[in-house]
Amino acid sequence: MTIKDIPQEWEIRATDTPFVGGKTSVRTDDVVMPDGSVVRRDYQVHPGSVAVLALDDEDRVLLIRQYRHPVRQRLWEIPAGLLDVPGENPLHAAQRELYEEAHVKAEDWRVLTDVYTTPGGCDEAVRIFLARGLSAVEGERFAAEHEETDMEHARVPVDDLVRGVLAGELHNNCLVVGVLSLVAARQGDGLDALRPAEAPWPARPFAS
Repeated sequence: MTIKDIPQEWEIRATDTPFVGGKTSVRTDDVVMPDGSVVRRDYQVHPGSVAVLALDDEDRVLLIRQYRHPVRQRLWEIPAGLLDVPGENPLHAAQRELYEEAHVKAEDWRVLTDVYTTPGGCDEAVRIFLARGLSAVEGERFAAEHEETDMEHARVPVDDLVRGVLAGELHNNCLVVGVLSLVAARQGDGLDALRPAEAPWPARPFAS
């Protein structure tokens, strides 16, 4: 048996959108189960996201820390952001987020991994990029607002991050998945064997 996720869509008898927010909404579907019963499923509809594991020449990962109100914590994270425009090229979005949140650019981009963050209750898909060849960007800085006005920056060695993840000290989904994927890729075929930055992404199709 091939261990691979496959697309599939069960019959929907009825659907409703009881809540529409600024970026996301909540949808209610009446879904037909394999035994013929109909079950109501509520889930968050999300535009999708990108995240960037930016690795410098000293094997340090560029991190930001900001307050996340739903979990009432200040979390260390990698730069990330929403796919604000339907069909937006995820590489372009990732490059924008790295510039806006860290004022950094990268010469080498690869796809590190693609994940669904919480597929039992949200359709959010995230593409995590590996960015190398970092350098500071000249020019006007992004105007921070809300939680971003209190943002901190750090560069942390990969080994320290792995220890923090396994010790239960770091919790951000993209940081955890990104760092452990980086280590797995190094132990496998190497970072240069990762998918190219423009690799297809069925979860969020885009134009090149």
